[in-house]
Amino acid sequence: MNASHNISKSNSPRMIFIGAGAIGGVSAGLIKKQGYDVDIITKYKDLANLITSEGIQVMGSRGNHTVTMPAYATAGELTGKYDLIFMAVKATDLPEAIESIKPYMHDKSAIITMENGICEDLVASLVGAERTIGCITGWGGTMHSPGKVEMTSTGEFIIGNLDNSRNDRLTQVQEILSVVNPCYISDNIYGSLYSKLIINACITSLGAVCGLYLGEMLAIKYVRDIFIEIVKESIAVANAMGLKVEVYGGKLDYYDMIRSDSWFANLKRHLLIRLIGFKYRKLKSSSLQSLERNKLTEIDFFNGYIAQQGKKHQVPTPVNDIVVSQIKEIEARTRTISPDNFKEYSI
Repeated sequence: MNASHNISKSNSPRMIFIGAGAIGGVSAGLIKKQGYDVDIITKYKDLANLITSEGIQVMGSRGNHTVTMPAYATAGELTGKYDLIFMAVKATDLPEAIESIKPYMHDKSAIITMENGICEDLVASLVGAERTIGCITGWGGTMHSPGKVEMTSTGEFIIGNLDNSRNDRLTQVQEILSVVNPCYISDNIYGSLYSKLIINACITSLGAVCGLYLGEMLAIKYVRDIFIEIVKESIAVANAMGLKVEVYGGKLDYYDMIRSDSWFANLKRHLLIRLIGFKYRKLKSSSLQSLERNKLTEIDFFNGYIAQQGKKHQVPTPVNDIVVSQIKEIEARTRTISPDNFKEYSI
């Protein structure tokens, strides 16, 4: 392991990461290593002491490093104001996390959302849209143990102001996040967020329903049919919202995917989904991992968001409704995780 040499950057904004898991820990460590002014909240006192004194271990695609930085167990230990707040907690923990950090924000501070799902409306309702920056995290990480995190796959960040404007602050955030992975500014941030939301609604949620790895799950034709129906419902809702959904990962065009109902188009859809399943065959749903730890999922920000917008715009979302209902029942322990749950879908 290489210890970092923290070089003070005179123009560095004061920033803090809320959450020292895989995404927050890797990002904070690599950004701090470049000499930026970074603090972190870990929620656990022992871990905060470890990161402050011995450092967080960051491994993977960007090398192996041990990086020390000021770490805290609660926001109540902080002093002063922060320019940039990177939220790397579960969506379900956002309201509490935001309320705790609000006293340490000034008028020009910004919260950058690093959660899965569409949480930006919630953040904006608590701190204002002008202090909210949407962020899609398109790379993977794993926390092996507290204070030991790994970047398991490279990818990109996509960021944007909620009104799709561009300003110096957004460019500054782009420069900072580019230390971790390439960062791009979207002129259609909700369309970019919704694009990733669809993938989560298909892969993360269905994985939680059945308990299978992605490769096993998408090898089942009926599951691929459910996948396709989720996409169709999602695009119908987006159309009603007046939202243009961006191509996911620069490759997956949802409009093209569902444009035709011919047998050949259906064959192509199934082959595409099988390829996704093969490429990420060992992927285990993050929502499934939450359920296995007896924690709540982020279903309200995945399929729940699609269903909610569907009701608002009078677009039926029967498949997404079933996914939400089943996962809520699993959370309440009135349903078991099993591929048999798919028998209740009418496709």
